[in-house]
Amino acid sequence: MPTLYVVATPIGNLGDLSPRAVQTLRDCALIAAEDTRVTRKLLTHFGIATRMVSHHRHNEAERTGELVERMLAEDLAVALVTDAGTPCISDPGYLLVKACTEANIPVLAIPGPSAVAAALSISGFDCREFAFYGFLPRASGPLRKKLLAIASSHVPVAVVYESPHRVQALLEAVAETLPGARACVCCDLTKLYECALHGEAAQVLSMLRANPNAQKGEYCVVLDLHDIAPPPASAPPPAASLEARLLEHMLSGLTLREAEAALREAGERRNELYKASERVKEFLGASE
Repeated sequence: MPTLYVVATPIGNLGDLSPRAVQTLRDCALIAAEDTRVTRKLLTHFGIATRMVSHHRHNEAERTGELVERMLAEDLAVALVTDAGTPCISDPGYLLVKACTEANIPVLAIPGPSAVAAALSISGFDCREFAFYGFLPRASGPLRKKLLAIASSHVPVAVVYESPHRVQALLEAVAETLPGARACVCCDLTKLYECALHGEAAQVLSMLRANPNAQKGEYCVVLDLHDIAPPPASAPPPAASLEARLLEHMLSGLTLREAEAALREAGERRNELYKASERVKEFLGASE
Protein backbone atom coordinates (compact mmCIF):
# COMPACT_ATOMS: atom_id res chain seq x y z
CA MET A 1 0.00 0.00 0.00
CA PRO A 2 1.17 3.61 -0.50
CA THR A 3 3.14 4.89 2.48
CA LEU A 4 5.10 8.02 3.29
CA TYR A 5 8.22 7.58 5.39
CA VAL A 6 9.59 10.74 7.05
CA VAL A 7 13.28 9.90 7.31
CA ALA A 8 15.77 11.78 9.47
CA THR A 9 19.22 12.04 7.89
CA PRO A 10 22.60 13.01 9.43
CA ILE A 11 23.22 16.64 10.38
CA GLY A 12 26.90 16.06 9.66
CA ASN A 13 28.34 12.70 10.67
CA LEU A 14 27.21 10.00 8.21
CA GLY A 15 27.57 7.40 10.96
CA ASP A 16 24.40 8.81 12.53
CA LEU A 17 22.17 7.40 9.78
CA SER A 18 20.35 4.49 11.40
CA PRO A 19 20.24 1.00 9.85
CA ARG A 20 16.46 1.33 9.64
CA ALA A 21 16.80 4.60 7.71
CA VAL A 22 19.27 2.99 5.29
CA GLN A 23 16.91 0.09 4.69
CA THR A 24 13.94 2.41 4.19
CA LEU A 25 15.78 4.54 1.64
CA ARG A 26 16.86 1.40 -0.16
CA ASP A 27 13.43 -0.26 -0.21
CA CYS A 28 11.13 2.66 -1.04
CA ALA A 29 10.17 3.35 -4.65
CA LEU A 30 10.96 7.06 -4.61
CA ILE A 31 12.78 9.60 -2.44
CA ALA A 32 11.40 13.16 -2.20
CA ALA A 33 14.54 15.18 -1.44
CA GLU A 34 15.00 18.84 -0.55
CA ASP A 35 18.15 18.98 -2.71
CA THR A 36 18.81 15.91 -4.86
CA ARG A 37 22.50 16.82 -5.15
CA VAL A 38 22.96 16.73 -1.39
CA THR A 39 20.97 13.53 -0.98
CA ARG A 40 22.84 11.88 -3.87
CA LYS A 41 26.06 12.10 -1.84
CA LEU A 42 24.35 10.35 1.07
CA LEU A 43 22.89 7.64 -1.14
CA THR A 44 26.20 7.05 -2.90
CA HIS A 45 27.98 6.62 0.43
CA PHE A 46 25.55 3.85 1.41
CA GLY A 47 25.25 2.29 -2.05
CA ILE A 48 21.58 3.20 -2.49
CA ALA A 49 20.23 3.59 -6.03
CA THR A 50 16.62 4.65 -5.33
CA ARG A 51 15.16 7.22 -7.70
CA MET A 52 14.74 10.78 -6.43
CA VAL A 53 12.50 13.75 -7.10
CA SER A 54 13.09 17.28 -5.80
CA HIS A 55 10.72 18.50 -3.11
CA HIS A 56 11.83 21.84 -1.67
CA ARG A 57 10.43 25.08 -0.31
CA HIS A 58 9.90 26.62 -3.74
CA ASN A 59 8.08 23.73 -5.41
CA GLU A 60 6.42 21.79 -2.58
CA ALA A 61 2.99 23.39 -3.02
CA GLU A 62 2.84 22.16 -6.63
CA ARG A 63 4.85 18.96 -6.18
CA THR A 64 2.80 17.71 -3.20
CA GLY A 65 -0.36 17.10 -5.20
CA GLU A 66 1.57 15.32 -7.93
CA LEU A 67 3.30 13.04 -5.44
CA VAL A 68 0.11 12.08 -3.64
CA GLU A 69 -1.59 11.28 -6.94
CA ARG A 70 1.34 9.07 -7.97
CA MET A 71 1.43 7.34 -4.61
CA LEU A 72 -2.25 6.44 -4.88
CA ALA A 73 -2.21 5.52 -8.58
CA GLU A 74 1.03 3.50 -8.49
CA ASP A 75 0.86 2.21 -4.91
CA LEU A 76 4.19 3.88 -4.13
CA ALA A 77 6.18 3.97 -0.93
CA VAL A 78 7.94 7.35 -0.74
CA ALA A 79 10.66 8.54 1.62
CA LEU A 80 10.76 12.23 2.50
CA VAL A 81 14.19 13.65 3.37
CA THR A 82 15.76 17.08 3.77
CA ASP A 83 19.40 18.07 3.43
CA ALA A 84 20.10 17.36 7.09
CA GLY A 85 18.15 16.36 10.17
CA THR A 86 14.46 15.65 10.61
CA PRO A 87 12.09 16.87 7.86
CA CYS A 88 9.35 19.41 8.63
CA ILE A 89 11.29 21.12 11.47
CA SER A 90 12.26 24.47 9.90
CA ASP A 91 12.55 22.45 6.68
CA PRO A 92 10.08 21.64 3.90
CA GLY A 93 7.80 18.63 4.07
CA TYR A 94 4.80 19.38 6.22
CA LEU A 95 2.55 20.01 3.20
CA LEU A 96 3.27 16.51 1.91
CA VAL A 97 2.65 14.97 5.33
CA LYS A 98 -0.62 16.90 5.64
CA ALA A 99 -1.76 15.89 2.16
CA CYS A 100 -0.97 12.22 2.80
CA THR A 101 -2.91 12.16 6.06
CA GLU A 102 -5.87 13.78 4.31
CA ALA A 103 -5.67 11.11 1.56
CA ASN A 104 -5.55 8.34 4.22
CA ILE A 105 -2.00 7.42 3.23
CA PRO A 106 -0.08 6.10 6.25
CA VAL A 107 2.75 8.38 7.40
CA LEU A 108 5.54 6.72 9.40
CA ALA A 109 8.46 8.41 11.15
CA ILE A 110 11.96 7.00 10.78
CA PRO A 111 13.50 8.98 13.65
CA GLY A 112 17.08 10.06 13.92
CA PRO A 113 19.27 13.19 14.03
CA SER A 114 17.77 16.54 15.03
CA ALA A 115 19.81 19.65 15.80
CA VAL A 116 17.14 20.81 18.25
CA ALA A 117 17.21 17.59 20.29
CA ALA A 118 21.01 17.41 20.13
CA ALA A 119 21.46 20.99 21.39
CA LEU A 120 18.92 20.55 24.18
CA SER A 121 20.61 17.35 25.32
CA ILE A 122 23.98 19.05 25.88
CA SER A 123 22.68 22.40 27.17
CA GLY A 124 22.70 21.51 30.85
CA PHE A 125 19.37 23.31 31.23
CA ASP A 126 16.12 21.97 32.68
CA CYS A 127 14.43 21.15 29.37
CA ARG A 128 11.25 19.49 30.61
CA GLU A 129 9.43 22.41 29.00
CA PHE A 130 10.75 24.29 25.98
CA ALA A 131 9.64 26.07 22.81
CA PHE A 132 11.24 26.06 19.36
CA TYR A 133 11.15 29.29 17.32
CA GLY A 134 13.24 28.50 14.23
CA PHE A 135 14.95 31.61 12.83
CA LEU A 136 14.18 34.90 14.59
CA PRO A 137 13.76 38.27 12.78
CA ARG A 138 16.93 39.77 11.34
CA ALA A 139 16.29 43.46 12.02
CA SER A 140 17.21 44.76 15.46
CA GLY A 141 13.80 46.15 16.42
CA PRO A 142 11.67 43.14 15.47
CA LEU A 143 14.32 40.84 16.98
CA ARG A 144 14.16 42.56 20.37
CA LYS A 145 10.38 42.62 20.22
CA LYS A 146 10.35 38.87 19.55
CA LEU A 147 12.74 38.22 22.43
CA LEU A 148 10.44 40.14 24.77
CA ALA A 149 7.50 38.09 23.52
CA ILE A 150 9.44 34.86 24.10
CA ALA A 151 10.26 35.94 27.65
CA SER A 152 6.64 36.89 28.33
CA SER A 153 5.45 33.42 27.28
CA HIS A 154 6.88 32.00 30.54
CA VAL A 155 8.22 28.92 28.73
CA PRO A 156 11.58 28.60 30.51
CA VAL A 157 13.74 27.35 27.62
CA ALA A 158 13.78 28.59 24.02
CA VAL A 159 15.56 27.05 21.04
CA VAL A 160 16.38 29.01 17.88
CA TYR A 161 18.42 28.57 14.72
CA GLU A 162 20.86 31.21 13.52
CA SER A 163 23.38 31.69 10.72
CA PRO A 164 27.10 32.14 11.49
CA HIS A 165 26.94 35.69 10.13
CA ARG A 166 24.19 36.83 12.54
CA VAL A 167 24.77 34.78 15.67
CA GLN A 168 26.80 37.52 17.39
CA ALA A 169 24.02 40.06 16.78
CA LEU A 170 21.57 37.58 18.28
CA LEU A 171 23.66 37.17 21.43
CA GLU A 172 24.08 40.96 21.73
CA ALA A 173 20.30 41.40 21.58
CA VAL A 174 19.73 38.63 24.14
CA ALA A 175 22.30 40.10 26.55
CA GLU A 176 20.77 43.58 26.31
CA THR A 177 17.08 42.64 26.18
CA LEU A 178 16.97 39.66 28.58
CA PRO A 179 19.62 40.27 31.28
CA GLY A 180 20.47 37.08 33.14
CA ALA A 181 19.56 34.75 30.28
CA ARG A 182 21.97 31.84 29.94
CA ALA A 183 22.83 30.33 26.58
CA CYS A 184 24.15 27.12 25.11
CA VAL A 185 25.37 28.03 21.64
CA CYS A 186 25.99 24.96 19.49
CA CYS A 187 27.93 25.23 16.25
CA ASP A 188 28.53 22.70 13.46
CA LEU A 189 27.02 19.83 15.47
CA THR A 190 28.60 16.43 14.65
CA LYS A 191 30.89 18.09 12.08
CA LEU A 192 34.49 19.31 11.88
CA TYR A 193 34.19 22.56 13.86
CA GLU A 194 31.67 21.29 16.41
CA CYS A 195 31.59 23.21 19.67
CA ALA A 196 29.13 24.13 22.42
CA LEU A 197 29.61 27.34 24.40
CA HIS A 198 27.91 27.77 27.78
CA GLY A 199 27.35 30.80 30.00
CA GLU A 200 25.39 34.02 30.28
CA ALA A 201 24.66 35.58 26.90
CA ALA A 202 27.34 38.27 27.24
CA GLN A 203 29.95 35.67 28.24
CA VAL A 204 29.11 33.44 25.28
CA LEU A 205 29.27 36.47 22.98
CA SER A 206 32.86 37.08 24.14
CA MET A 207 33.70 33.43 23.46
CA LEU A 208 32.26 33.69 19.95
CA ARG A 209 34.28 36.80 19.20
CA ALA A 210 37.45 34.98 20.31
CA ASN A 211 36.70 31.86 18.24
CA PRO A 212 38.53 31.93 14.86
CA ASN A 213 36.15 29.27 13.51
CA ALA A 214 32.95 31.05 14.55
CA GLN A 215 31.92 31.61 10.92
CA LYS A 216 32.31 27.97 9.86
CA GLY A 217 29.06 26.31 10.83
CA GLU A 218 25.33 26.75 11.39
CA TYR A 219 24.11 27.48 14.91
CA CYS A 220 21.47 26.06 17.20
CA VAL A 221 21.04 28.27 20.26
CA VAL A 222 19.36 27.21 23.50
CA LEU A 223 18.31 30.01 25.87
CA ASP A 224 17.62 29.37 29.55
CA LEU A 225 15.16 32.02 30.75
CA HIS A 226 14.58 30.71 34.27
CA ASP A 227 16.60 33.47 35.94
CA ILE A 228 16.27 36.50 33.68
CA ALA A 229 16.53 39.78 35.57
CA PRO A 230 14.17 42.76 35.28
CA PRO A 231 15.06 44.86 32.21
CA PRO A 232 17.66 47.59 32.90
CA ALA A 233 16.75 51.27 32.91
CA SER A 234 18.00 51.66 29.33
CA ALA A 235 15.53 49.04 28.08
CA PRO A 236 11.76 49.06 28.62
CA PRO A 237 10.54 51.79 30.98
CA PRO A 238 8.84 51.25 34.37
CA ALA A 239 5.52 49.43 34.42
CA ALA A 240 3.48 52.55 35.19
CA SER A 241 4.71 54.51 32.17
CA LEU A 242 2.89 54.93 28.91
CA GLU A 243 5.79 53.33 27.06
CA ALA A 244 5.53 50.16 29.14
CA ARG A 245 1.77 50.03 28.69
CA LEU A 246 2.21 50.33 24.91
CA LEU A 247 4.77 47.51 24.96
CA GLU A 248 2.47 45.39 27.10
CA HIS A 249 -0.33 45.76 24.53
CA MET A 250 2.11 44.91 21.73
CA LEU A 251 3.25 41.75 23.50
CA SER A 252 -0.40 40.69 23.61
CA GLY A 253 -0.51 40.84 19.81
CA LEU A 254 -1.48 44.41 18.94
CA THR A 255 0.43 46.65 16.56
CA LEU A 256 1.80 49.92 17.93
CA ARG A 257 -1.02 51.83 16.24
CA GLU A 258 -3.63 49.51 17.76
CA ALA A 259 -1.99 49.87 21.17
CA GLU A 260 -2.18 53.67 20.86
CA ALA A 261 -5.88 53.43 20.01
CA ALA A 262 -6.54 51.21 23.02
CA LEU A 263 -4.89 53.69 25.37
CA ARG A 264 -6.72 56.63 23.80
CA GLU A 265 -9.97 54.83 24.51
CA ALA A 266 -8.76 54.39 28.10
CA GLY A 267 -8.48 58.18 28.43
CA GLU A 268 -4.83 58.90 27.68
CA ARG A 269 -4.05 62.19 25.94
CA ARG A 270 -3.17 62.06 22.27
CA ASN A 271 -0.05 64.27 22.57
CA GLU A 272 1.41 62.20 25.41
CA LEU A 273 0.68 59.00 23.51
CA TYR A 274 2.47 60.34 20.44
CA LYS A 275 5.60 61.11 22.48
CA ALA A 276 5.49 57.70 24.16
CA SER A 277 5.06 55.96 20.80
CA GLU A 278 8.12 57.72 19.40
CA ARG A 279 10.16 56.53 22.39
CA VAL A 280 8.90 52.96 21.88
CA LYS A 281 9.90 53.11 18.20
CA GLU A 282 13.34 54.32 19.19
CA PHE A 283 13.68 51.49 21.72
CA LEU A 284 12.59 48.84 19.22
CA GLY A 285 14.91 50.27 16.57
CA ALA A 286 12.27 50.27 13.84
CA SER A 287 8.96 52.01 13.22
CA GLU A 288 5.83 49.91 13.12
